[in-house]
Amino acid sequence: MNRLITALLVAILLFKLNTYAENPPNIVIYLTDDQSQLDASVYGAKVLNTPNLDRLAEKGIVFDNAFVASPACAPSRAALLTGLMPARNGAEPNHSYPKPGTPVLTQELQKEGYQVLAFGKVAHMKMNWECGFDFYHSGMTGLANHVTNYFDSVKVNEPVCLMVGDRRPHVPWTTKIIYDPNELELPPYFIDTPETRKLWAQYYSDITGADQEMGKIYELARQKFGDNFIFIYTADHGGQWPFGKWNLYDAGIKVPLIVVWPDHIKPKTRTDAMVSWIDILPTLLDMTGSEVPDNLDGKSFKKVLEGKTDQFREYIFTTHSGDGKMNVYPIRSIRDDRFKYILNLYPEYYHSNHSDILRKPNAGGYWDSWDEAAKSDPEAATIVEKYYVRPAEEFYDLKADPTEQQNLIDSEEYRQQIQKMRQLLENWMNGQGDTRALFDTPYPISGPTPHELGIR
Repeated sequence: MNRLITALLVAILLFKLNTYAENPPNIVIYLTDDQSQLDASVYGAKVLNTPNLDRLAEKGIVFDNAFVASPACAPSRAALLTGLMPARNGAEPNHSYPKPGTPVLTQELQKEGYQVLAFGKVAHMKMNWECGFDFYHSGMTGLANHVTNYFDSVKVNEPVCLMVGDRRPHVPWTTKIIYDPNELELPPYFIDTPETRKLWAQYYSDITGADQEMGKIYELARQKFGDNFIFIYTADHGGQWPFGKWNLYDAGIKVPLIVVWPDHIKPKTRTDAMVSWIDILPTLLDMTGSEVPDNLDGKSFKKVLEGKTDQFREYIFTTHSGDGKMNVYPIRSIRDDRFKYILNLYPEYYHSNHSDILRKPNAGGYWDSWDEAAKSDPEAATIVEKYYVRPAEEFYDLKADPTEQQNLIDSEEYRQQIQKMRQLLENWMNGQGDTRALFDTPYPISGPTPHELGIR
């Protein structure tokens, strides 16, 4: 009897494997641009309406600890597509690209017969044309319509990897506000001014717009592929707000990640497993039976998706190397499930970016109100000073201080933990070949800020 049961189980397993090989899952990846993890209702955002993300959460698994490799568009997307961290793939500062000859992991899917189709902002600028996609549509609006029209007009042989990049909520934010600014809850490290609330409402409105578009793509996937598809929703880094994008605080590096795979991933599940953007494509290669190249920084978290473990990475490493003359401020960090250590490589210079320098109406237009508030409000002045001038090192107990407001770098209580993480980060940077380079001319804190200099 036992032999009969064993033979039956083996037969069932072989049948499933053969069926899977003959009918590999289609893949849909939906990327938003500049969305911090907490800025979605499924992650606890109040008032903000993202019903389609809530729907995905009902059908799949929600990652509460997903991080990007770098909080800037070009290096983040290059890390996603190569499975390599910025120092190794070559795309370190923003508006830079991987070194010639660096493999793009979608090519491994193509070897297995996948058609890789891209719409919108998937890679960064010219890299969209260099990735070798079977088809690329550069339009940034009406994404669902573009995808629908393509499938209606072209015979598409499965399996398919469909990558859709929504430019929202990247600046400039929409002027079609659907939220009452006075009803919104601001992060505790913001200065509460009418201008801030208005632009926060615009940012939220763009997130809801992206959620609606994503819902259309999800429905299209269901209609086209039935239940034979993997759907991934995530964002390339945090929002372009102070202490978000261009920073290694969690508001800059912690992003939404929800995965749906009918009949494979248990619905309505959440995980605390720490994963990085460099892990996403190796995971997809593993899930589809494609070859996973050796010597990647990324690795497969398939077992997390299958519910076999709630542990993955012990440490998350992140890097930021600047954005031309707008942000000349390299930073490195290491994070575990409780603590974070940040190394500001050149603390003698100002931290700055587009928002505080240019102060455009539908982007950083709140900054004048912050400067005005800082003239009479000591708390506001402290926030502005903390934004511009950073210490060489920062250390946070994320369990006690999730918004990273109390720097414990001089705390005797955490001295051993700080030294441990400092050394781990140093060893990792050396292993990566990280040169810690400045990629433009920085602005000394002994002089005027870049905004006062009139940088353009």
